[in-house]
Amino acid sequence: MLILGIETSCDDTCAAVVQAQSATDPNLTALSNVIASQDHLHQKFGGVVPEIACRRHVESLQPTIREALSRAECDLSRIDAIAVTNRPGLIGALIVGVSAAKAMALALGKPLLGVHHMESHIWANFLAEPALQFPFVCLIVSGGHTDLFLCRKPGDYEILARTVDDAAGECFDKCARALGLGWPGGPAVDRLARDGDASKVRFPRARVGDSLNFSFSGLKTAVLRYIESRPAGVADADIAASLQDAIVSVLVAHTLRAARACSVGWIAVGGGVAANSLLQSRFRQAASQDGLSLAIPRPRLCTDNAAMVAAAASYRALAGDFDNLELDARATDALAPVRTLQRI
Repeated sequence: MLILGIETSCDDTCAAVVQAQSATDPNLTALSNVIASQDHLHQKFGGVVPEIACRRHVESLQPTIREALSRAECDLSRIDAIAVTNRPGLIGALIVGVSAAKAMALALGKPLLGVHHMESHIWANFLAEPALQFPFVCLIVSGGHTDLFLCRKPGDYEILARTVDDAAGECFDKCARALGLGWPGGPAVDRLARDGDASKVRFPRARVGDSLNFSFSGLKTAVLRYIESRPAGVADADIAASLQDAIVSVLVAHTLRAARACSVGWIAVGGGVAANSLLQSRFRQAASQDGLSLAIPRPRLCTDNAAMVAAAASYRALAGDFDNLELDARATDALAPVRTLQRI
């Protein structure tokens, strides 16, 4: 089965073609994965401007789809299903993708699947690590989300923990702006931190009672205040390294605790912050020490992309579980119920 994936939930216009073999063994293969970035349009504003993002999606989506089909060496007649992110995200941006997918499905007589953005990040791990098996614990960490999921089987997910205030990616972005690093801040902090000494500054690691929930607003405030009155001899690189260490250490520790509590053999990571080099290194080290298998996508599959959308739609497509043309876009939507793990 060939699935065309479309992703327009925020500022990147994405299209991909993914091949899935069978319901019992999907064996997912990304034949193409095209991302039309808008970073250059939003950098001067220090973040995504929804109106600009929506207009560029309208301009870029059809050329991006054509490029994805070309790279996959197939045409629309060979596509078996169309998958599109329809929740959550910027509502105007989502409408562009959903409208295009519905129009194509109607005109071509192709089945349609609406996909949850967070589920897509979970399924990016199956493209990165085909051996990944349910059940597993998955950390999704980005500019808008920091959530821990217990993934029991396809479509069956439970939130074990989430941020009670800022997401980890937002903390990276706000602190990067204070350091004059521009936007997006996460990659800039990662690059600068390689020349820094994390031991120069000890930033706080917040705990939310006995739960595994995350909190990064206090860390963000501590970094901003430190930058205003830093002592002599502490460079920007040292602050970046200390900030990165504070965020990564909490993310890794909570994920490992969740894996132990749920008695799973695999942990997985997704979302834009998962591309952070220290995060990937620490996860590999911690998983090895705990005897856990690790799935972590390469950077191109960590950020928003359409291959993960098609991958997340694969189990429903192979089962013939499609949506109809009444599929709608939704700005907010909970993927799973919440179960907070206490006293782990």
